[in-house]
Amino acid sequence: MIAPIAGFSKFSKDEKIEWLANTYFHDSETVIAMLKRYWNSDEKLQKLHDEFIENTITNFYLPLGIAPNFLINDKMYAIPMTIEESSVVAAASKAAKFWLDRGGFKATVLSTEKVGQVHFMYFGATEKLQEYFNNIKPELFAATKHITQNMEKRGGGITDIELRDKTDELNGYFQLHCTFETVDSMGANFINSCLEQFAKTFQAEAARFEAFSSTEKEIQIVMSILSNYVPNCIVKAEVSCPVEALTESESVDANEFAEKFVRAIQIAKTEPYRAVTHNKGIMNGIDAVVLATGNDFRAIEAGIHAYAAKDGRYSSLTHAEVINGIFRFWIEIPLSLGTVGGLTSLHPLVKLALEMLGKPNAKELMQIVAVAGLAQNFAAIRSLVTTGIQKGHMKMHLINILNQLEATEAEKIHFVNYFKDKTVTHSAVVNAFTAYKSEHA
Repeated sequence: MIAPIAGFSKFSKDEKIEWLANTYFHDSETVIAMLKRYWNSDEKLQKLHDEFIENTITNFYLPLGIAPNFLINDKMYAIPMTIEESSVVAAASKAAKFWLDRGGFKATVLSTEKVGQVHFMYFGATEKLQEYFNNIKPELFAATKHITQNMEKRGGGITDIELRDKTDELNGYFQLHCTFETVDSMGANFINSCLEQFAKTFQAEAARFEAFSSTEKEIQIVMSILSNYVPNCIVKAEVSCPVEALTESESVDANEFAEKFVRAIQIAKTEPYRAVTHNKGIMNGIDAVVLATGNDFRAIEAGIHAYAAKDGRYSSLTHAEVINGIFRFWIEIPLSLGTVGGLTSLHPLVKLALEMLGKPNAKELMQIVAVAGLAQNFAAIRSLVTTGIQKGHMKMHLINILNQLEATEAEKIHFVNYFKDKTVTHSAVVNAFTAYKSEHA
């Protein structure tokens, strides 16, 4: 049994790697060489990456790709996407090119309100707590002035504080439900700092509120934390065109395509098993841009999936309709993004990605990200209701399979041509590759 390690965080980087390699691997020298192979030769740049997180041992590479030809609100974009999955960037690019000649994408930010909460327990008269809150509310704003002054200069700040009674769900549970505007920053540190000050003031002043009994004065703060569910921080992206403009091939009937496309969206609205996969495809596009621009894709994922279930059942994030011969396809999603602070000002490739996008503000980035998700979904549904999803996806996956088989460049060229008119499956590629190697041994 492996013994626990004490003081690991105080080890040097080399010591951490040596301990890891000797403890968990048989061939420690190969492991150490592999980890160091991914270090950047620029020591200053490597140190920057080392300090992003704790206990860093190496860098983990993901491809940074580009999806060009996105026309969004009459402005052209090449969208950076960081993702490991085959066909995502190709699908986004294909959708961008399709809509380029059909008016492009339109996007609008509908609201930008963010949320944080102070969760506390109070066992006493509710009317007295409400009276106390009414009295203390102005002091809560005043107590955070040193935190909010810079944000307020940029047009942001605390927009409201509410007392919410949740005792019907948990005995004694109340919360201060607080809303914020954080302009171009994601705002997590700002929001959490405000919330912790609210909690401190709210608890301290309760001890001096004369209407409270001694028991009622003992308000217990449980925690103070922002919420990644932001149902009032919404962006909308959409495309539309006459139905007859929907197809690029005479072999596909435009009206039939539109009908099947709308029906596919309706199925995703109705069937949760389909909705999860449907929305996962949307997140392929969203996460890739969020990651490339240095934002928190886990927070975005959590908030968007919660939003997909806002009506009591998990459902499609996208919508489609045909009215008076016009096909319309759109998405409305919550996105809490930042273009200042965090990795946006530290990671060299994040800075490059934002510059590529024209140094967008937070609202502009929300629009770009929403469009990426809509484009990804359009490409996926288009494939599903026509050729099927595997034809395009497995063609893109072919190179990955050949790399696993350690194919040479000449062999890759041969098999890309070989599978042009054949179905790509892992077993088919392996069998064809094995036969080829036997013939050319």
